[in-house]
Amino acid sequence: MSTKTLQATSLVPTMTVNDLKGSIRFYEGLGFAVGDKYEDDGKLMGVMMNAGGSVIGLSQDDFAKGKDRIKGVGMRLYLETGQDIEELAERAKSAGIKMDQGPGPLPWGQMGITVTDPDGFKMTISNPAE
Repeated sequence: MSTKTLQATSLVPTMTVNDLKGSIRFYEGLGFAVGDKYEDDGKLMGVMMNAGGSVIGLSQDDFAKGKDRIKGVGMRLYLETGQDIEELAERAKSAGIKMDQGPGPLPWGQMGITVTDPDGFKMTISNPAE
């Protein structure tokens, strides 16, 4: 069967970060786990962060485009879960993560939280059943 639309089986956003180890700690604080690691001459250069069936990539910026390059502007990641949002928020707060919004109802009604990672990338985590 032929189709004119793309039939993707996965989408993995990958973000270039200033401090890879700090970003790993941030995403672990949200409940992600380090999956695959990518090294160059023994130096950690990237990781895949897993959360259930969702994956995001983090790669260390080589600063070839400058150290003052702005990241995260105009992009937001949306993640849905069946987990309790208040529990997830407490876990994140105990890891030192500041909530931008929530836990509470999002403008479209679902319970959720919004956070900003160390490089300015925003993520909203919501539970459509709450």
